[in-house]
This record gives sequence, structure tokens and C-alpha cells, in this order.
Amino acid sequence: MRRVLAVMLLAAGAARAADDGLAAQCARLRDDDTVRGYEPSLHAGLVNAFERLFPSTPAPPDERAVETGAQIRCMDGRLLACFAGANLPCGKMNRSRDNPGAAAFCRGNPSAGAVPAYAAGHDTIYSYRCVSGRPEIGGTLFSLDPRGFAAELWTPLN
Repeated sequence: MRRVLAVMLLAAGAARAADDGLAAQCARLRDDDTVRGYEPSLHAGLVNAFERLFPSTPAPPDERAVETGAQIRCMDGRLLACFAGANLPCGKMNRSRDNPGAAAFCRGNPSAGAVPAYAAGHDTIYSYRCVSGRPEIGGTLFSLDPRGFAAELWTPLN
């Protein structure tokens, strides 16, 4: 009987959360690092976010780019948007200075001026170069927000 009641309570809570809408859930939760995909009810806000992140893109933005690339998460009670792409990582970033992929690349390319993202990883916050077969940090690609995401790639929906 307890199991049935617990399942019913969980189902009711999930139904209420779905009815609340993502913005209301976010306001209540404050922070949720779950990255979600495109949500049709947020389309207008996503278009505005896309235009803020990519001001040089002709308006209106490519609807397909908005719908297929949109990623949404919650921070400080606000919905944020990111648009994933080849070198636009929307997940949490890797802040480790030790990069095995860069090290392997540099062993095979001892004086390469840059380690490509496919080797270093798209989630690293650092750029690397090879010096005498070893990776060396050349700079910082992204700054991190308080939750560990690339601050430059996320913007509020409103």
C-alpha cells in the first residue's frame, strides 16, 4: 500500500511540475544544471536569446538553428539558453589544466602551434599549443559562470 501511495504522489508531483511550465519550475528551483533541448512554448524567448548571442546573424534567425540547437537550463531562478554547435559546447566545461587529448596530439605533433578541439576536447576552457612534444596552455577560451558552464555561451531568455 505504501508503494502505491508513493508512486501516486510521485506521479502527481511530476504532473504538477509539467503543468507549471519550465519558467515556473526554474523560479522555484533556482538552480538546475540539467540541460534540456528545445521547448516550443519558449520559442519567442529562444529567438530573442539567439539574436543576443549572435547579433551578426541576419534577422530573423534560421528557425532550424533555433529549434535544433537550443539548449535550456536554469540558474538563479532564470531560464538561460545556449545554442550548441561544433565549437559551442553547452554542457559543463572541463577546467582541468591537464589534458590527455592535447598530450597525445602533441606527442605526434611536437611543435604544433595549436591543438585542435577534436584532440583537446570541445569542453575544455583552455587553448593549447605544443612545445617540444608537450601541451602548453596558450590561453583561456571561455570564462565560467558560477555553475561551471561557459558564461559567454549562455544568455537569459528574457
